[in-house]
Amino acid sequence: MLLLQIFFTFLKIGMFSFGGGYAMLPMIEKEIVNNHQWISYSDFIDIIGISQMTPGPIAINSATFVGFKVAGILGSVVATLGVVTFSFVIVSIATHYIIKFKDSVTLKSMLKGMKPALIGLIICAFLSLAKESFVNLKSILIGIVIAFISFKSKIHPIIVIVIAALMGLLLFSF
Repeated sequence: MLLLQIFFTFLKIGMFSFGGGYAMLPMIEKEIVNNHQWISYSDFIDIIGISQMTPGPIAINSATFVGFKVAGILGSVVATLGVVTFSFVIVSIATHYIIKFKDSVTLKSMLKGMKPALIGLIICAFLSLAKESFVNLKSILIGIVIAFISFKSKIHPIIVIVIAALMGLLLFSF
Protein backbone atom coordinates (compact mmCIF):
# COMPACT_ATOMS: atom_id res chain seq x y z
CA MET A 1 0.00 0.00 0.00
CA LEU A 2 2.83 2.40 0.88
CA LEU A 3 4.48 1.77 -2.50
CA LEU A 4 1.25 2.65 -4.31
CA GLN A 5 0.96 5.81 -2.23
CA ILE A 6 4.53 6.76 -3.14
CA PHE A 7 3.92 6.06 -6.83
CA PHE A 8 0.69 8.06 -7.04
CA THR A 9 2.10 10.95 -5.00
CA PHE A 10 5.05 11.31 -7.35
CA LEU A 11 2.82 10.73 -10.37
CA LYS A 12 0.71 13.68 -9.19
CA ILE A 13 3.86 15.76 -8.72
CA GLY A 14 4.98 14.83 -12.23
CA MET A 15 1.56 15.62 -13.70
CA PHE A 16 0.94 18.98 -12.11
CA SER A 17 4.41 20.49 -11.89
CA PHE A 18 5.66 22.33 -14.93
CA GLY A 19 8.93 24.11 -15.54
CA GLY A 20 11.52 21.61 -14.40
CA GLY A 21 12.78 20.35 -11.09
CA TYR A 22 13.12 23.65 -9.27
CA ALA A 23 9.55 24.57 -10.12
CA MET A 24 8.49 21.18 -8.71
CA LEU A 25 10.13 21.75 -5.32
CA PRO A 26 7.18 23.54 -3.67
CA MET A 27 4.84 20.71 -4.65
CA ILE A 28 7.33 18.02 -3.58
CA GLU A 29 7.69 19.78 -0.24
CA LYS A 30 3.93 20.07 0.23
CA GLU A 31 3.30 16.42 -0.60
CA ILE A 32 6.15 14.66 1.19
CA VAL A 33 6.76 16.97 4.17
CA ASN A 34 3.34 18.48 4.87
CA ASN A 35 0.67 16.10 3.52
CA HIS A 36 2.25 12.67 4.02
CA GLN A 37 4.88 13.63 6.60
CA TRP A 38 7.22 10.99 5.20
CA ILE A 39 10.27 13.09 6.00
CA SER A 40 11.07 16.16 8.07
CA TYR A 41 11.71 19.57 6.54
CA SER A 42 15.35 19.27 7.57
CA ASP A 43 15.62 15.95 5.70
CA PHE A 44 13.91 17.59 2.71
CA ILE A 45 16.59 20.31 2.65
CA ASP A 46 19.32 17.64 2.83
CA ILE A 47 17.71 15.70 -0.02
CA ILE A 48 17.56 18.86 -2.15
CA GLY A 49 21.25 19.49 -1.47
CA ILE A 50 22.20 15.93 -2.38
CA SER A 51 19.95 16.05 -5.45
CA GLN A 52 21.75 19.17 -6.67
CA MET A 53 25.17 17.56 -6.29
CA THR A 54 24.35 14.31 -8.07
CA PRO A 55 24.03 13.98 -11.84
CA GLY A 56 20.55 14.19 -13.31
CA PRO A 57 17.41 16.27 -12.94
CA ILE A 58 16.68 17.48 -9.42
CA ALA A 59 13.07 16.24 -9.43
CA ILE A 60 14.07 12.71 -10.38
CA ASN A 61 16.94 12.67 -7.90
CA SER A 62 14.65 14.01 -5.17
CA ALA A 63 12.03 11.37 -5.92
CA THR A 64 14.68 8.66 -5.83
CA PHE A 65 16.10 9.81 -2.50
CA VAL A 66 12.69 10.32 -0.88
CA GLY A 67 11.50 6.93 -2.11
CA PHE A 68 14.61 5.30 -0.68
CA LYS A 69 14.23 7.10 2.66
CA VAL A 70 10.58 6.06 2.94
CA ALA A 71 10.62 2.51 1.53
CA GLY A 72 14.15 1.45 0.59
CA ILE A 73 15.33 0.50 -2.87
CA LEU A 74 11.87 -0.50 -4.12
CA GLY A 75 10.52 2.82 -2.85
CA SER A 76 13.17 4.71 -4.82
CA VAL A 77 12.29 2.81 -8.00
CA VAL A 78 8.56 3.40 -7.52
CA ALA A 79 8.99 7.12 -6.72
CA THR A 80 11.25 7.64 -9.73
CA LEU A 81 8.83 5.84 -12.05
CA GLY A 82 5.98 7.91 -10.62
CA VAL A 83 7.63 11.27 -11.25
CA VAL A 84 8.67 10.46 -14.85
CA THR A 85 5.65 8.47 -16.11
CA PHE A 86 3.41 11.38 -17.03
CA SER A 87 6.21 13.32 -18.74
CA PHE A 88 7.25 10.25 -20.70
CA VAL A 89 3.70 9.64 -21.94
CA ILE A 90 3.04 13.31 -22.75
CA VAL A 91 6.34 13.83 -24.56
CA SER A 92 5.82 10.63 -26.54
CA ILE A 93 2.37 11.80 -27.67
CA ALA A 94 3.09 15.51 -28.00
CA THR A 95 6.21 15.36 -30.13
CA HIS A 96 4.16 15.05 -33.30
CA TYR A 97 1.85 17.94 -32.40
CA ILE A 98 4.60 20.26 -31.16
CA ILE A 99 6.33 19.99 -34.51
CA LYS A 100 3.03 20.50 -36.31
CA PHE A 101 2.04 23.61 -34.28
CA LYS A 102 5.47 25.11 -33.56
CA ASP A 103 4.52 28.33 -35.38
CA SER A 104 1.13 28.68 -33.65
CA VAL A 105 0.51 32.11 -32.12
CA THR A 106 -1.70 30.50 -29.47
CA LEU A 107 1.04 28.06 -28.40
CA LYS A 108 3.65 30.82 -28.32
CA SER A 109 1.33 33.04 -26.25
CA MET A 110 0.65 30.26 -23.75
CA LEU A 111 4.36 29.60 -23.32
CA LYS A 112 5.03 33.32 -22.81
CA GLY A 113 2.39 33.34 -20.08
CA MET A 114 3.86 30.29 -18.37
CA LYS A 115 7.42 31.66 -18.12
CA PRO A 116 6.70 34.26 -15.38
CA ALA A 117 4.69 31.69 -13.43
CA LEU A 118 7.59 29.26 -13.55
CA ILE A 119 9.99 31.94 -12.34
CA GLY A 120 7.54 32.63 -9.50
CA LEU A 121 7.56 28.94 -8.52
CA ILE A 122 11.36 28.89 -8.54
CA ILE A 123 11.45 32.02 -6.34
CA CYS A 124 8.96 30.36 -3.99
CA ALA A 125 11.22 27.29 -3.75
CA PHE A 126 14.22 29.56 -3.11
CA LEU A 127 12.46 31.44 -0.31
CA SER A 128 11.31 28.21 1.31
CA LEU A 129 14.83 26.75 1.18
CA ALA A 130 16.36 30.06 2.33
CA LYS A 131 14.29 30.07 5.54
CA GLU A 132 15.89 26.78 6.57
CA SER A 133 19.37 27.40 5.15
CA PHE A 134 20.13 30.98 6.18
CA VAL A 135 20.09 30.44 9.92
CA ASN A 136 22.96 32.68 11.01
CA LEU A 137 25.48 35.23 9.76
CA LYS A 138 27.92 32.53 8.59
CA SER A 139 25.34 30.83 6.36
CA ILE A 140 24.23 34.20 4.97
CA LEU A 141 27.88 35.05 4.20
CA ILE A 142 28.35 31.76 2.35
CA GLY A 143 25.15 32.40 0.35
CA ILE A 144 26.25 35.93 -0.62
CA VAL A 145 29.77 34.85 -1.63
CA ILE A 146 28.50 31.90 -3.67
CA ALA A 147 25.80 34.02 -5.35
CA PHE A 148 28.45 36.61 -6.26
CA ILE A 149 30.85 33.98 -7.61
CA SER A 150 28.07 32.30 -9.60
CA PHE A 151 26.76 35.58 -11.02
CA LYS A 152 30.12 37.17 -11.88
CA SER A 153 32.13 34.22 -13.19
CA LYS A 154 31.95 31.26 -15.50
CA ILE A 155 33.16 28.84 -12.81
CA HIS A 156 31.69 25.36 -13.15
CA PRO A 157 28.88 24.64 -10.63
CA ILE A 158 30.81 21.70 -9.15
CA ILE A 159 33.68 24.04 -8.27
CA VAL A 160 31.19 26.47 -6.73
CA ILE A 161 29.80 23.64 -4.58
CA VAL A 162 33.33 22.67 -3.51
CA ILE A 163 34.04 26.31 -2.59
CA ALA A 164 30.83 26.39 -0.53
CA ALA A 165 31.77 23.14 1.20
CA LEU A 166 35.23 24.49 2.04
CA MET A 167 33.71 27.71 3.35
CA GLY A 168 31.33 25.66 5.50
CA LEU A 169 34.24 23.62 6.80
CA LEU A 170 36.20 26.76 7.67
CA LEU A 171 33.32 28.75 9.14
CA PHE A 172 31.47 26.03 11.04
CA SER A 173 34.37 23.89 12.30
CA PHE A 174 36.03 26.52 14.43
